[in-house]
Amino acid sequence: MVVLVTGANGQLGQSLQSIAENHPAIEFVFCDSKKLDITDYDNVNAVFDEFVPQYCINAAAYTAVDKAESESNKAYAINVLGAQNLAKICKINNTVLLHVSTDFVFDGTKTSPYTESDEPNPTGVYGKTKLEGELAIQELWEKHFIIRTSWVYSQFANNFMKTMVRLGSERDSLSVVNDQIGTPTNAVDLAEALIKIISCHTELDSTSNFGIYNFSNEGQCSWFDFAQKIFEINNIKIDLQPIPTSSYPTPAKRPAYSVLDKSKIKDIFAIEIENWETSLRKV
Repeated sequence: MVVLVTGANGQLGQSLQSIAENHPAIEFVFCDSKKLDITDYDNVNAVFDEFVPQYCINAAAYTAVDKAESESNKAYAINVLGAQNLAKICKINNTVLLHVSTDFVFDGTKTSPYTESDEPNPTGVYGKTKLEGELAIQELWEKHFIIRTSWVYSQFANNFMKTMVRLGSERDSLSVVNDQIGTPTNAVDLAEALIKIISCHTELDSTSNFGIYNFSNEGQCSWFDFAQKIFEINNIKIDLQPIPTSSYPTPAKRPAYSVLDKSKIKDIFAIEIENWETSLRKV
């Protein structure tokens, strides 16, 4: 079974590479943006012709939330046109598409975990382009799994955890917002979940389970709580202060609450999900 992975150099792409050898039944084809530019239809077509994948995991995305506000064309090209191109080519090749999306499709005004059926209402360019990408896939190709996730971190690429560890070695004090609530997601756990979906789908040969799913680790916290736990686990002594979002203005507005309900993915694919603190300790 051939599984083609886009965005091979990103957090999720590298996480998938780190566990690929644990899944010998799958022949992974990892493509970075040089090998596979999802914004280039002809390039996507040529790569699919070469490898003929049964599954495609789209781990390529424009994820710079604040920069997206000033680079909307670039965000649109990758998150919307890229998703469209993959959906079209997947349909031609009868390839199942697994597309990774985000909690930023929601406005964060709820106070209980978001389900897959909650109405999206993104507030910034990043969230809007990710939602448009979701909608394009749903319109173009029925054989898709859209997995919304949140606060992704790992030992790979750039992310909040690695930034905190670096700042902890450079500074004596740090302020982090404490009024945005969500759930950190270990990218390796997300990678394992994607492979579990593929394995289950192959075994069941079922068409009834396509659609949108939520995945993050269990539990919830603020960015301040997340930072505090990172410093604690790494034995970093720093004066960490909680601040409100209003004290740290950013170009893009963040959801105040974006905890995701994982009942659906756990029920359908029998996925066991670790608490975010437990998973953080492993990383």
